[in-house]
Amino acid sequence: MNKQIALAIALAATSFGAAAGGVDYTYVEGGYTRMDIEGEEAADGFQLRASAAVAEHVYLHGGYARVEADDYDIELDESQLGVGLRSDLGERADFIAELGYVRYGFEVSDVLGVSGSESIDGGRISVGVRGLLADRVEGWAKASYNDGGDFDGSFSGLVGVQVKFNPTWGVFVEAESGELLEDVDTTKYLVGVRASF
Repeated sequence: MNKQIALAIALAATSFGAAAGGVDYTYVEGGYTRMDIEGEEAADGFQLRASAAVAEHVYLHGGYARVEADDYDIELDESQLGVGLRSDLGERADFIAELGYVRYGFEVSDVLGVSGSESIDGGRISVGVRGLLADRVEGWAKASYNDGGDFDGSFSGLVGVQVKFNPTWGVFVEAESGELLEDVDTTKYLVGVRASF
């Protein structure tokens, strides 16, 4: 009986260590997001994202965000869907490459007498790294390029960090800056909670 208990504890500790020590590609997350547009206008709201590992080196990812401008009745929706590839850079870091679809929807309600809605969409390619900075701290950085469809080429850079409380739950912060909307300098901040599986 004592051997069975000891074996169960050892297996639990081993699986806990493996979950805490690796980078997870299957998770759901959500949180507060804020966009600063051209350093003048600000919009805030929420963002939801998910990722699912479908093979050892392949994962699918998607997300949805909705923000509203502080000073005007303007809403912006952002939807993303894509596939990612990962390759080991070492025991604690991965190289990542992602190819995806991005759509932005705008809705204006009586701003200077103007009302209506519009959307733009196109492709996005991203490359970067994800890795463990400490046993329970993960960091990531990537560069993205939007083109095709309604986009005519725009770049952005993103950095983020997550602190895990246990193998499932963690909190994260992220910042992305560049031409998230074409010819519009934008910085987006995200603070949220992630559940990894």
